[in-house]
Amino acid sequence: KSAPVSAPTSPTSRLLLRRAARAAGRVEQTIGRITAPGRNVGFPYRAPTVPRGVEVPVDAPTLGADYDTAWARSPGARAARAVIAEGPMRLAIRRLADPEVFGIDRLADLARQTDDDGNPPAVIFAPNHHSHLDTMLMVRAVPYMWRRRLVVAAAADYFFDVRWKATLAALSLNAVPIDRESTGRRSADMIREVVEDGWSLVIYPEGGRSPDGWGQDFKGGAAYVSGRTGAPVVPVFIDGTDSIYGKGMRWPRPGRTRVVFGAPLRPADGESTRRFNARIEASVTALADEATNDWWTARQRAASGTNPALAGPDYTGWRRQWALSERRRQGIAGWRRPPTRRWPDLD
Repeated sequence: KSAPVSAPTSPTSRLLLRRAARAAGRVEQTIGRITAPGRNVGFPYRAPTVPRGVEVPVDAPTLGADYDTAWARSPGARAARAVIAEGPMRLAIRRLADPEVFGIDRLADLARQTDDDGNPPAVIFAPNHHSHLDTMLMVRAVPYMWRRRLVVAAAADYFFDVRWKATLAALSLNAVPIDRESTGRRSADMIREVVEDGWSLVIYPEGGRSPDGWGQDFKGGAAYVSGRTGAPVVPVFIDGTDSIYGKGMRWPRPGRTRVVFGAPLRPADGESTRRFNARIEASVTALADEATNDWWTARQRAASGTNPALAGPDYTGWRRQWALSERRRQGIAGWRRPPTRRWPDLD
């Protein structure tokens, strides 16, 4: 088949095309004159040129465990954080968690050991961890004299993976990144320096939120920092947040919570980090028993080492979930059944 023959262009059409081409040329010249100063701007406003054969070193990472949070402890950031804690955070915790706080009297001796500026000694708070609400709950539950100089150890791979999230965590919670994946002590040493500067610390010995509502084995971060800085560890048990906004839940369900502070712990002379960490875990376990039963029963079980384990029963499947629902009914999250007795039987 022969190719189709295009229709001849009329004089009027050719005139319009020429005018359009001249107009486009004038626009191009105008844009070129406007952008010419920008094209002539060099370093440092534009990236420097790199000679051939030169390998440019990779920029140092600024996110994750390498995110610098020193700015979040400046006076301006501290003032902004105080407004956040006393405003939207306080309202959110009251509406969602309705917390009850116990055991503050156990910190009375530490509260009296203030320096010349009225600051108490740095303390390491070591709570169990079931929900993202735990951190806001701790910020509100910690007594004010420690709250105003409080940092929170947060997962570097979750809270510091992008710039906006890292900035928000550092500003609102005074969070510092801790590397959960690395076996090195870089994050622990950074946190140790912060504690040595007089800042108290909230660190979750479990390393992450509970995946199924039961507790996890404690890692040695709190024990390590305490052994290197001399700061006492205050065990804390948080009850109820797993029912409100546990791992895997898309939306929170308002409920009730309880925060129980334990007596401060210090490493004994020659005690290893592993043994001290086991004592911290045993103390949080006893507080859990105290929160779901009564003080006397929890003390008796602690003396005999028979407090119910935070990690739950050894069996798996539906029996484990059944036992979890029973524990929740006994705790503040459910309709708590009163214990048969609260005081020792002296008969």
